[in-house]
Amino acid sequence: MTDNEYLDLAEQLLRRVEVCCDRINEQSDADLDNQRVGGMVTLTFANRSQIVINLQKPLHEVWMAARSGGFHYKWDGVSWQDTKGNGEFFAHLSRCATEQAGQALVFSS
Repeated sequence: MTDNEYLDLAEQLLRRVEVCCDRINEQSDADLDNQRVGGMVTLTFANRSQIVINLQKPLHEVWMAARSGGFHYKWDGVSWQDTKGNGEFFAHLSRCATEQAGQALVFSS
């Protein structure tokens, strides 16, 4: 994968996270705040816990830091997959966000 291909796919992922946050706030009382600064999106929940998603350009990875730990994702040609076998990015983000919010939150690609 070239640097430009990585950046296109990674930017699409970050934009999708932002769109999902907007949808979640419209459809629930989750009170989920998202803030983007460059290649990083920070999700802040009502209980003040956070999930941070950021691009690791030299490695062509996307990293996520949540209460349950830190996770690295690589593009496999179809989706962003955890490098240690914890599954697809959006499914994993949904699990982590649900845990931190205390209510079901669904992020999708």
